[in-house]
Amino acid sequence: MSFLSSRRKTPRIALELDDVHLGKLLKSLRATMRGGAIASTDLCAVQVADLLTRDSNDWDRKTFRLAVLADFLSDSSVPSAWAAREPDNAAALVLRAWSTVFRARRTGNPEEVPSARTDCLHAAELAPQDPTPWIVLLEISRLERHRPADTFQVWNEVVLRDRWNREAYLSMTHYLTPEEAGTRIQVLEFVDSLRARVPANAPCAATELTSQVLHYQSIRSRGGAAGLLARNYWSDVHVTDTLDRAAQLWTEPSFFSHAAALAELNTLAYALMSADRRRDALQAFRALGGVVTDWPWRFEGDPLTVFQRAQGQAESGQ
Repeated sequence: MSFLSSRRKTPRIALELDDVHLGKLLKSLRATMRGGAIASTDLCAVQVADLLTRDSNDWDRKTFRLAVLADFLSDSSVPSAWAAREPDNAAALVLRAWSTVFRARRTGNPEEVPSARTDCLHAAELAPQDPTPWIVLLEISRLERHRPADTFQVWNEVVLRDRWNREAYLSMTHYLTPEEAGTRIQVLEFVDSLRARVPANAPCAATELTSQVLHYQSIRSRGGAAGLLARNYWSDVHVTDTLDRAAQLWTEPSFFSHAAALAELNTLAYALMSADRRRDALQAFRALGGVVTDWPWRFEGDPLTVFQRAQGQAESGQ
């Protein structure tokens, strides 16, 4: 990934991060759906299909684009229309399934989840080398709180096809938290098992720092004395070591080349500001070029407002 210009730009939520083609598609989809044309659903489906045929064997890029589109289109009829028109298109089935999962997670209504599972299993048959059907099955395992043995079996199917798949590692990290189906010890064991073997610039390299930010926010959420003392978490030697390595490497131009690299820099900037390491955080803000992700900033309030305030503090050193 080539980082954006270090010149400060107006912060903005960019679902596509620095994926220019995905950004153009999202802009077109907004315009088409807002226009309300009679054939708008079919036109949107054609546009989505066109993008997802590009770089179709780049699993990292494909996973990222499918995740963004599934969330963006989860309240529309586009995924269902495409899958109905092309019932043997694996990408169409995965998009419909993932949109269903996003919708079920948001509404708390699991009624459509069985159909999403069916779509994924059919897609897996159609495209045996594709990890994305298994990624959505992993999301279903999280949503339905399946047993760890069954969930890890699905996770293994993903990494068998794409060893360092970012979405799979982060999904397992969330699944193993006390907020979902695990414990803090299970998260630490999972992260420890990765530390020595995951390349420093792999798409899943931010798994450990993500788990630390999740734990920090969990402590904050408890309130009381624990919440007030949460900042002390960043002085733990293992946490400090993770931050040191990330601050040194991640902001280097072209260190990361995966699709969600700017999301990792958002996580890094947030963590460094939480640890009151503003000089280090400034380098992450500069590398971001104003691209803001919803998480982890939303924990503190409106993401854009929180990001801008933190960036200003890093720049002023106050």
